[in-house]
Amino acid sequence: MPPPSAPREGALAQILLVEDDDGDALLVEELVHDTTPATQLLRARTLAQARSMLEGTQPPQCVLLDLHLPDAQGLDLLREVLRASPHAAVVVLTGLAEEDMGLSAVAAGAQDYLVKGLIEPSALGRAIRYAIQRRQSEQAAAVMQASRLRAEENARLERGLLPSPLLRSDTVRVTTRYDAGRTDALLGGDFFDVVESADGSVHALIGDVSGHGPDEAALGVCLRVAWRSLTMAGARGNDLMHLMEEILRAERSSAEIFATLTTLTFTPDRDVAVILQAGHPPALLITGANRAQLLQTPTGPALGILPACLASWPQTSMALPGAGALLLFTDGLFEGRTGPAGQRLGEEGLLSLVQHHAHLPAEQLLDTLIARTQALSAAYGGHIDDRALVHLEWNTQ
Repeated sequence: MPPPSAPREGALAQILLVEDDDGDALLVEELVHDTTPATQLLRARTLAQARSMLEGTQPPQCVLLDLHLPDAQGLDLLREVLRASPHAAVVVLTGLAEEDMGLSAVAAGAQDYLVKGLIEPSALGRAIRYAIQRRQSEQAAAVMQASRLRAEENARLERGLLPSPLLRSDTVRVTTRYDAGRTDALLGGDFFDVVESADGSVHALIGDVSGHGPDEAALGVCLRVAWRSLTMAGARGNDLMHLMEEILRAERSSAEIFATLTTLTFTPDRDVAVILQAGHPPALLITGANRAQLLQTPTGPALGILPACLASWPQTSMALPGAGALLLFTDGLFEGRTGPAGQRLGEEGLLSLVQHHAHLPAEQLLDTLIARTQALSAAYGGHIDDRALVHLEWNTQ
């Protein structure tokens, strides 16, 4: 149940007076009506009656609590009241000789205390308002703290779900970047991975689940882990893709969800790359300063689009230069709006950016591409899609 809002000056507040002495109750009731006339005042004579009112559908905002009741007393009574209505502000009413008890009650969770017989009319109204506001502040601080802890826990979890390349050699240098489109999220529907198998081949994956929510992020992680496991177990080519598609169909939350991906395999001597695409954007080959090109290799359908019996994915073997880099990326990198008529950067625009900055080291190149594409789309809605980049660099010369 959310905490009740603090009353505005003159607004109706509901107050529960828990007092078994009729004389004391009458004095408090008169003071409440004199100082806060727009107040609904309820009364309970025992803890049992108070608990019934506090646990109702409309609990009071404030409890004026005498600590001596027929069925409970002292701080144990206070704790029972706090337990029954965790959002209500509690002002303890003590006797003339019990001011220490009032201080102990505040330490135990009450918002304030008043000494019966010394209550000024104006002090009572002010104490009620301040107690309610103080309780609201405490509740808001607790909610914010819980939210912060959940956010930190989620961030640790999401960070742990991002892959670490599994390489046995240093002949291929891997640099990656991941930028989730969801606000306050580290992980989206894009996914990537890089592993080296026992024969020395280096395998890379990049993919994109349609959509941007937590369900898509979870599916992306599932596909990445499945690809790593299947690849390390020896699955290749169309056999691997059919298994990946089977996993997608089993794990997706609706039949409309699909995934695009590209797999790339460097042969052990790093002179050939085998590329397989499933509806994914082409890779970029970088061979030097200002030298980059889009690899327009044949592509098959995205996973989850066609019936399994109709899907097929062509493989392309490409001879590699002695030194260079391949850049894999998701469409969030170039699909941002860059003009008032809905213009987008596009693959050719991205190619121009890469050519202009191809002289930069891998880390700087990827950071620059993200920063430049963000800047280009900032005036037209900004970045809303996930972006993943994998830069694979080799030098066998």
